[in-house]
Amino acid sequence: MRYGTLGAGGPTVSAVGLGLAALGRPGYINVGHGVDLAGRDSVDALGAHAGDMLDAAIAAGITYVDAARSYGRAEAFLAVWLDERPENDWPVIGSKWGYVYTADWQTDADVHEVKHHDLATLDRQLAETRDLLGDALDVYQIHSATEESGVLANPEVLERLGELRDTGLRIGFTVSGPNQADMIRHGLTIEIGGQPLFATVQATWNLLEPSAEATLAAAHDAGLGVIVKEVLANGRLAAGTWAAGTGFGPDAVAIAAALHRPWADVVLSGAATEEQLAANLRALAVPESAVVDLADRAEHPAAYWGTRSSLPWN
Repeated sequence: MRYGTLGAGGPTVSAVGLGLAALGRPGYINVGHGVDLAGRDSVDALGAHAGDMLDAAIAAGITYVDAARSYGRAEAFLAVWLDERPENDWPVIGSKWGYVYTADWQTDADVHEVKHHDLATLDRQLAETRDLLGDALDVYQIHSATEESGVLANPEVLERLGELRDTGLRIGFTVSGPNQADMIRHGLTIEIGGQPLFATVQATWNLLEPSAEATLAAAHDAGLGVIVKEVLANGRLAAGTWAAGTGFGPDAVAIAAALHRPWADVVLSGAATEEQLAANLRALAVPESAVVDLADRAEHPAAYWGTRSSLPWN
């Protein structure tokens, strides 16, 4: 495992982190997610499986874990796991507020999560996260800041986040959609009390959707920790013959493409099984010369995000 700092003055973190989006709820948009869980979709079974995955991640040297209020019971599963470990063996933990989980543990729900970027939701969800994770929370992020939600222009929310920053909590924001770059640029301009508000930014970057690369590099140069999500394009890059001849699996090559970006501090694995996690971690051995250039297959951001929005929850 490789290690570095999560932004200027940030904590030491592993180059690969574990995301809990596919481990906290029975339904998710990763291709083949239902098959990956293989019947481990009850609360008790998935909670035990999430604990096993966290054990495997720590054993592999992973020291960054990503959760969110909308990831079903991910924070609750993480809290149980933390209670069973000494505090000096805890990873750096980031979580997110702004989406409410609405699927009620059903994979066929009409709506799985609803965005609320208002002050009341921030205060309520922070209390819920603190109740579960307490002082283990290191990074608290706006979940999917977009122009439509207006969260980066909401003075009440920004002032509250500034207050949290001043207590020592690292504040970040995540972005999604075809206008990721615009939102990152906006976030870099925000100051509260004469100081930059955000310490981290989390964005989608992968070989099919690299449009935010320049702004992520700028964020890194500005001192923010950069976290890469959805590096496998929700499973679309995890299979196929596009990486044939490299000597590595397509998932490893896709993750390595992000790891070799000098601006990427943490690249999240969204693995749902220990086998997937082990395969993902082979990315650490992929030399830059083996990374496949898919520039000719990169999709227009609007097309990419349109495809993503059409993926079924399974």
